[in-house]
Amino acid sequence: MRDALQMQLTQLTGRLAVMTRDVAQAMRDATTACLDGRMRLAERVIAGDAAIDACRDEVAEQAVSLLALQQPVATDLRRALAVIHVADDIERMGDLAEHVAKSARRRHPASPVPSEVHPLLERMADTAIAMALKASDVLRTGNVLLAAELDGDDDEMDQLHREVFAVLMDRSWPHEVTAAVDLTLLARFYERYADHAVAVARRTIHAVVGGGPDPLPI
Repeated sequence: MRDALQMQLTQLTGRLAVMTRDVAQAMRDATTACLDGRMRLAERVIAGDAAIDACRDEVAEQAVSLLALQQPVATDLRRALAVIHVADDIERMGDLAEHVAKSARRRHPASPVPSEVHPLLERMADTAIAMALKASDVLRTGNVLLAAELDGDDDEMDQLHREVFAVLMDRSWPHEVTAAVDLTLLARFYERYADHAVAVARRTIHAVVGGGPDPLPI
């Protein structure tokens, strides 16, 4: 029976790995929509968020059923609880990608990001997407070293976040308050997305080995 439980937990973790790749693609598409004004792409991200929510609900429901029916021992209990928390983290990543897409839709046909700041936002997006893909690989493999890399990636994201504020605080900022607000929000969306990617990896490793850094309180 325990072998069957472990197989079910492995299957749920595999679904989470696929979900994480899905939200990485959602952030990639949302960023393209935001910077290039591609409204069909923005609408696709916004519409697709419902599928991510539904997948989160289904995975969490199955994990709760395992807890109720299988009476897991300590390691399996940690894994089942991690599945529930990780599903929430991934769903939130999808929400943040949706927020980026909605920013594009709200300002269309203009871009919410001044052209001179596009390279900085692209770097934030690239870092966030790479972190999501690493988190997916951690879910799939349980690779502790790969999970540890995400902490360094998160430091890079925090630095990019600070660079955005340096741009905004520069006395030569030539744009209106609306552009400053949009840029502030977008930078926050990417920074929070990265935090959730770190949490996915930490929760996964904590569930498997029962040690290491505690999951982030997100």
